[in-house]
Amino acid sequence: MPSTLRTARAPGRVNLIGDHTDYTGGLVLPMAINLETRLTFEAAPHDERPTVISADGDPNTARYVDAVFAELRDSGMNPTPLRGTLTTTLPVGAGLSSSAALESALALSFGAPHATENDRVQLARILQHAEQRAVGVPCGIMDQLICLVGRADHAMLIDCDTLDAAPVPLPSGVEVVVRFVAERTLAGSAYSDRVAQCAAAEQLIGPLRHADLEAAMTISDDVIRRRARHVISENIRVREFATALTSHDMPLAGELMYDSHRSLATQFDVSTTQMDSLVDELRNTPGVIGARMTGGGFGGCIVALVEHGVDIPGWRVSASSGASLVE
Repeated sequence: MPSTLRTARAPGRVNLIGDHTDYTGGLVLPMAINLETRLTFEAAPHDERPTVISADGDPNTARYVDAVFAELRDSGMNPTPLRGTLTTTLPVGAGLSSSAALESALALSFGAPHATENDRVQLARILQHAEQRAVGVPCGIMDQLICLVGRADHAMLIDCDTLDAAPVPLPSGVEVVVRFVAERTLAGSAYSDRVAQCAAAEQLIGPLRHADLEAAMTISDDVIRRRARHVISENIRVREFATALTSHDMPLAGELMYDSHRSLATQFDVSTTQMDSLVDELRNTPGVIGARMTGGGFGGCIVALVEHGVDIPGWRVSASSGASLVE
């Protein structure tokens, strides 16, 4: 009898530039990476609760299983219960979207439609709600979307308002290195405060994705003004960075990464002393093109663009395709 086991794989992601812009409908430029989560599963009876065993014993797996199953069901789909075993090469708590990878692998295993680009965009919306349901953090949609629509050898320029995703080829001779700094969880951070502060800015000057820096300077509250300045300037940097990659202007790409980190540290207050020191160290390292913190902040990882063959500590990651069922 042929085996009834199947496997779903879903990549993590690293964001090259564009942090704390997605939940205001702004621009981001992440790439799916070759570190991934795999779920080997078989269908279970329809009256059975889905169960997944995590090979590394992660106690949080069950909450994501329940959240994804519930959100698919509530969206009108008919998810198929399963029994599965989870393995991953993604470090948990490093800011590389291990949770979004898990959600994506679960959704495909539950039978969610994913054949077309529109299917994947709609699924990303559902999984964004599943993340919020699982951990209570008002996250944006970047992580779920890039885990589903990633393309090999490309970063993706994503408009988090329209959810359009355009591939941006990564220049040859350039490598992406991710270095872990400190474990963090957004549920235990001030991430929700930043979301609220951006919402407060929008009450004063309108959607930040359409606002300019001159409008931000009219905000009297220093904290709210600085949050708005970061988001508005970061959207500009994302577009300029995409153009720099396409035109192979790596010095400009590097400076934009350093500018982004400085803004996240001084305008958005989500970096740490340890992360700032590492970025400074990398800036003075021969062969490093640019570096910045990546992800929600308060810990996590630094991402660096380096010339091919430059030997610095960290994971060398490559751009991967989005989640899929492995036949």
